Amino acid sequence: MTTLRQVLERAQSTSTAVGHFNVADLALLKAVFGAARLLKTPVLIGVSEGEREFMGVRQVAALVRSLRDEFDFPIFLNADHTHSLAKAVEAARAGFDAVALDASALAFDENVRLTKEAVHTLKAINPAIMVEGEIGDIGTGSEIHATAPSESRALTTPEEAKRFVEATGVDILAPAVGNMHGLLPSMVRGETHKRLDIDRISKIKQACGTLLTLHGGSGTDDEDLRRAIGGGINIVHINTELRVAWRRGLEQGLSEQPHEVAPYKILRPAVESVEQVALERLGLFAGVETAGVRGRVPG
Repeated sequence: MTTLRQVLERAQSTSTAVGHFNVADLALLKAVFGAARLLKTPVLIGVSEGEREFMGVRQVAALVRSLRDEFDFPIFLNADHTHSLAKAVEAARAGFDAVALDASALAFDENVRLTKEAVHTLKAINPAIMVEGEIGDIGTGSEIHATAPSESRALTTPEEAKRFVEATGVDILAPAVGNMHGLLPSMVRGETHKRLDIDRISKIKQACGTLLTLHGGSGTDDEDLRRAIGGGINIVHINTELRVAWRRGLEQGLSEQPHEVAPYKILRPAVESVEQVALERLGLFAGVETAGVRGRVPG
């Protein structure tokens, strides 16, 4: 079976990126997996601490593993935004392919200390596990924010990135390059889009040379995403866009079938809505044409 590292290195060599989609229930997982299978492109499933608490750490690991084994498909699992070593160890022992240790709210030196400890501990559990660290201010919460983040928030510098990667030994770095978690109401309506500092991305890549992930990709300008991938981004995270699509699909299902009580019937439009978002994003990241690609993969 192809490993996550091999998939990411292949993406880097072809100037493409792997889509990372957060899920919180089986409907979201089915939709994302369906889109990936339709395009025959690898996919990374993310579950934050809150999402893992809701789904179950070992339970979501078992679900992803079953899809990988049954369909012989490159689907991988990441413990997204893990804030403690204990939670990171829990995910590693459950069989996750990657862990994102997020200590970015701490002082730089403390972030380095905790991340370095996580790399050492997790690699001892599973030498093949990919460990991610984060520096800079990307904001919090994959939700709809009333106001934009402060323009004074800390963005990652190439010098910090180089120091951090060399000191911690992380496999993947998540920098702050103009990205932000969540969406603004105007972004939900499609009136505005996030913009990225492409030059900063390129300089960070040149300085540290490691794999880079872009958090908070929802609502980002498409051309900025293409240029960011060309500049060195290897993984793009999408969460809030899926949540918006899930809710809209659920509302559609409830509206169309006001007397239905079977969850799998009510949730069908939600699965289809999320799948379409994942399909379009995966196509953009992988440079694959998605026009005319529709319909759910059975199973």
